[in-house]
Amino acid sequence: MGSAFQRFFCCCCCCCIDDDDDEDEKQPLIPQDPLEYFNREVQKRRDEETNLWSTPGDPSHSEREDDRALYSLLQARNKTRMGSTGYRRLSVDIEAMRDTRREVRDKWKTILENLGFMAEADSLLNVSAGASHDRMRNAQAARDMLQTLHSETSIFNSREPPPERYLFILDRLIYLDIAEDFLTKARRFYPPNDDSEEETPGLAINLPLLLARVEAMNGTGDEDEEDEDNLSDRS
Repeated sequence: MGSAFQRFFCCCCCCCIDDDDDEDEKQPLIPQDPLEYFNREVQKRRDEETNLWSTPGDPSHSEREDDRALYSLLQARNKTRMGSTGYRRLSVDIEAMRDTRREVRDKWKTILENLGFMAEADSLLNVSAGASHDRMRNAQAARDMLQTLHSETSIFNSREPPPERYLFILDRLIYLDIAEDFLTKARRFYPPNDDSEEETPGLAINLPLLLARVEAMNGTGDEDEEDEDNLSDRS
């Protein structure tokens, strides 16, 4: 397992040059130029947002319904006046979807750290937009295990199909011979929830509402801003 782990991370370092992971590690914790630090933080934020897409190989971010909903929300907010009521509503919806995805990622990270991969968890969970099925070593086994995690645990907390980005992560875990241990921990830490709608507040419940809100914002965004301006004038 040790040699396989070393080979994996040697390969990872070669494949993740675009993510600037190595550059980040070489940078001092407190750079001399505050503006440089700010720019780095902004770039890291953008990279994180890009890395949250469910289907890494989809450059349009529109193959999955939740990706399409989030992308539409982002586009709608870009066209909305900053500080307006509509802008704030869209921001709340966007952060809610991102928080849901971060929560799933945090569950995976918790299990990996419990397995002893404290230093490597972030690297194992990183999936770039250039991920390709052709490079997977155990595609079918990873897909079977992803479905098992979805049906036998609450690690995804949603009835929607699990995000495909975790297919690539499981392929790595299988290669490192820790996938079965991960599955055992997932069953223990995150047992399946009841079938009640109230206890499964996954992304699927909110998607129709979010998509409808985007359409409404696109059609009435100017009216909302005018109403807000009128209220401000009255004040």
